[in-house]
Amino acid sequence: MADETLIKIPSGEVLEDDDASGPPISLPDSGDTGEGGKLSMIVQLVKKCLGVKDIAAMRLSLPASLLEPLPNLEYWHYLDRPDLFAAINDSNDPFERMLAVVRFTFTKDLKFVHGKVCKPYNSVLGEHFRTHWDVPPVSYTSDPTQPPILRVHTAVPPPTQLPNASETLSVKSNRSGKSYKSTRSGLSMTSKGKVSPSTPPTSLGDAGLSNLSLSVPNGANEDNIRIVYVTEQVSHHPPVSAYYASCPSRGTEMVGIDQISAKVSGTALRVAPGSFNKGIYINLTSGPGQGEKYHISHPVANVNGILRGSFYITVGDSTIVTCSGSKGGVSYRAVIEYKEESWLGRAHFLVEGVIHTYDEESTEHEEWTKVKHVPAARVVAVFDGCWRNHIRWRRTAASSSTPSPPSSATPSLSETEYATLVDLSTLFVVPKQVRPLERQLPNESRKLWDAVTTRLVTKEFGEATKAKLAIEQKQRDEAGERKRKGIHFIPQYFEQDISSGIPVLTAAGRKAVAEELRESS
Repeated sequence: MADETLIKIPSGEVLEDDDASGPPISLPDSGDTGEGGKLSMIVQLVKKCLGVKDIAAMRLSLPASLLEPLPNLEYWHYLDRPDLFAAINDSNDPFERMLAVVRFTFTKDLKFVHGKVCKPYNSVLGEHFRTHWDVPPVSYTSDPTQPPILRVHTAVPPPTQLPNASETLSVKSNRSGKSYKSTRSGLSMTSKGKVSPSTPPTSLGDAGLSNLSLSVPNGANEDNIRIVYVTEQVSHHPPVSAYYASCPSRGTEMVGIDQISAKVSGTALRVAPGSFNKGIYINLTSGPGQGEKYHISHPVANVNGILRGSFYITVGDSTIVTCSGSKGGVSYRAVIEYKEESWLGRAHFLVEGVIHTYDEESTEHEEWTKVKHVPAARVVAVFDGCWRNHIRWRRTAASSSTPSPPSSATPSLSETEYATLVDLSTLFVVPKQVRPLERQLPNESRKLWDAVTTRLVTKEFGEATKAKLAIEQKQRDEAGERKRKGIHFIPQYFEQDISSGIPVLTAAGRKAVAEELRESS
């Protein structure tokens, strides 16, 4: 499945897959599709990967029975809560916008909180995926220190069922002053009927996605906001994809490069960002935060329980959120520090962090990668909790000396008062909307992998493996033909130069985004 490609890297050299047409390392199917058979194959896989510097760069062909019926490009998108992505630009207060970005950061991969760890299909070169979400905008209580009220896929009752709802629910859906009609009914996000806001998803789908919905819902609310997403596999060896997301009505954009590096460490699989993956970039293109740019770095994750066949994820290291381009006179940065797990006992998934001010003209803050590194005089807020459950936050004494926007009338928490930043135990993945197969191009993810998906869903594992191998062989044949002709692959939706970690849409990419924005609800 490896392919040759052309990518520009910082030194100006060209990265090519020289042996693209060679056979991949294969893992034979045990023929036993039960848990015991899968565990046996996993143990064989671990043995093959011992000592390998980067498993993600291996050309490894797995039996279909070890895969989730889900394309890789559909699995990774950082928009498990698109409503919180859209809410980043709601407030006039730059501190509250940073708080919103931190909240989004904790919810962007909600699938790992409620869903199981799974292995989707390996993407092939030139494969692409596009989707959108139509969600009601979040609302806010009269106390701005409290988290926003989410209206879909949450275990919290709808606003009309909350105590004193008429007194606490703001009539404005964002804090910049733009009013929206409240949406308190369930929002249908799949083709199989409406889902109540208080009903968690039951399939592997967007909380895992075995139940693939290939059409869009009817009766979407006219006040919903739309978030669109386009991604493309721009290299196969090493595996690299580029992505773009946007919510034009809220002036928010997100871009980045996806690439991971993985290696076996002890009895766990250690996953870190690859060299092209420099983080998530969020741009505010209009509204209160126009001109602000947020950079979110990736932490390091460990997939544990490999030898038991009972997988769970722990996170280590830190995530840094940096805001640049602020016009309010104060620049904010957040350090999210994931606490190391003990070798003994169960995992606790603890996290702590700070939001602090920094000088954009200086570089001293680049050394502040842990909470303890940040000078106390710079810290304006602290937070802690469990990244799989409840996270709380509070102001600090330094926040009282930080200037607020002239129009801000935001009451502050005292040094001793905590408020909820986000309660992940009550939130569930919002399913995406995808065009039906008959309207998709041959290299769109669901269309491309349909033969494999259909057979996996019906548990025809042998036939699924044959269909998978046919796709892989076709890619190798095409790579060999390009190599023979001396031509290189050129991405369709993104520019070739990805060295900055910030991909740029081509004309075809902008057209795909525009088409997704125009899709009927």
